[in-house]
Amino acid sequence: MTLRHIHSHRHGRFPVPQRGAALVVGLLLLLVLTVLGISGLVMATMELQMAGNQQYQERAFQAAEAGIEQAVRSPALNTTYTVGAPLTGTASVSAGPSGQTDTATTRLYFDNEAGITPVPGGGYSLGTGLQAYHFIVESSGTSARGATDAHTQSFYVLGPASP
Repeated sequence: MTLRHIHSHRHGRFPVPQRGAALVVGLLLLLVLTVLGISGLVMATMELQMAGNQQYQERAFQAAEAGIEQAVRSPALNTTYTVGAPLTGTASVSAGPSGQTDTATTRLYFDNEAGITPVPGGGYSLGTGLQAYHFIVESSGTSARGATDAHTQSFYVLGPASP
């Protein structure tokens, strides 16, 4: 007696041939899981790239700020620098272990529109004969992946009054 013969006697009928429905359902589920896995991988890669872009944007911001700091500390503050003929400069900022160098270009000039402002009353300890000279610094920072940031800062420098 064969195994097939025993099996058919236990159930009282002959076995029905398989049609492969389980295989088709299994393949469809595998396809759905594959699509979900690939879309998750694409999303994770995109989020990683967006985080990197944000980091480079922050580095461009910091480079622009470093350019302003360098320009404000410049010993060459002079009222002869105007909008048409500013004092220009570049600053390099190295950040991180990657050795990447970010740059900032600056323009420093005396603000002719605000001009020279007398210091009212000279303050408590300043005395008289002082004036405030208004300067403007424009700085543009750049980093990798085309990240840029532009800043404008104005400030006054106290100096002796012109005769």
